[in-house]
Amino acid sequence: QLQASGGGLVQAGGSLRLSCAASGRTFSSYAIGWFRQAPGKEREFVAGISAYSGSTYYADFVKGRFTISRSNAENTVYLQMNNLKPEDTAVYYCAARWNTVVVSSAYNYWGQGTQVTVSS
Repeated sequence: QLQASGGGLVQAGGSLRLSCAASGRTFSSYAIGWFRQAPGKEREFVAGISAYSGSTYYADFVKGRFTISRSNAENTVYLQMNNLKPEDTAVYYCAARWNTVVVSSAYNYWGQGTQVTVSS
């Protein structure tokens, strides 16, 4: 089970940190991806972090602004979002799959989503 939190309303240029908390004893074996879906748009990959090696992957539109990290001790993955833009407004979802990150929606477990709104 995944629980996403940390969304909110922020002005352009501001920051938010999203959290994805997981239950279970095998969290370290799962890759975690963050996705987002804006109104009227398809869900898109934002960032991901693999199991074991902790390799990170980012969509081009967030490179240099967002940082994904994980704490296996806390069963939590974080998405630090800096220099937010109005076009980052969306519902953000975290998702889990075994071991490796993929940019498609081929994840086995999904959180409920957290709303991020960036005002101009």
